Amino acid sequence: MQSVPSSLAWAHPLVAEWFVSRFGTPTEPQEQGWPHILAGRTTLISAPTGSGKTLAAFLACIDGLVRKALAGDLSDRTEVLYVSPLKALGNDIQKN
Repeated sequence: MQSVPSSLAWAHPLVAEWFVSRFGTPTEPQEQGWPHILAGRTTLISAPTGSGKTLAAFLACIDGLVRKALAGDLSDRTEVLYVSPLKALGNDIQKN
């Protein structure tokens, strides 16, 4: 297994290991976006299609959900709402 990059040090080990096993290393937009996303700042990432922009946002959400679940604090309710402006992106999210 690959080692977890330092840019994923914030992520729960399960999330970081899943990311590395599935995607390898983070993309530049992800590495630059995560500090802002994790700080709760409104973040605009401008990068080519397929560069990991959506996963940059979702990984922070996934990490939070995993942490809540492991702590026994995950409620049976909507925790994340993502509004996609593009039909193709909506299809990709549903598929993946």
